[in-house]
Amino acid sequence: MVTTSCHCGAVRCELAAPPETLTQCNCSICRRIGGLWAYYRPEQVKLVSEPGATLAYVWGDRFLELHTCRTCGCTTHWEPVEKEGATKMGINARMMEPAVIAGLRVRHIDGADTWEELGWSVHG
Repeated sequence: MVTTSCHCGAVRCELAAPPETLTQCNCSICRRIGGLWAYYRPEQVKLVSEPGATLAYVWGDRFLELHTCRTCGCTTHWEPVEKEGATKMGINARMMEPAVIAGLRVRHIDGADTWEELGWSVHG
């Protein structure tokens, strides 16, 4: 199991396993928050926080909710607006201990324009 935490500890995630790969996107929101995403099925993630601990931000096509800790401002995860039938959610890997993600492959996505894969690198 892997545990993630925002800076103040108010929002944590318990993950079934470490991520296998990471994704870095250059869309308007991801580049601003510095997101580095690890993808999981919702049933592999247990969110541990008090009700109302995050602020959900929904924009654009209104497909995703980006969650930020109300106390420290860290972007912790995203989940689909439509929860029923969801098969994927994103955990901000920058909330993980550095050793957990060191050496993982990072897929780079052109979310700013084409949504095409730009290539791979190694984190860390």
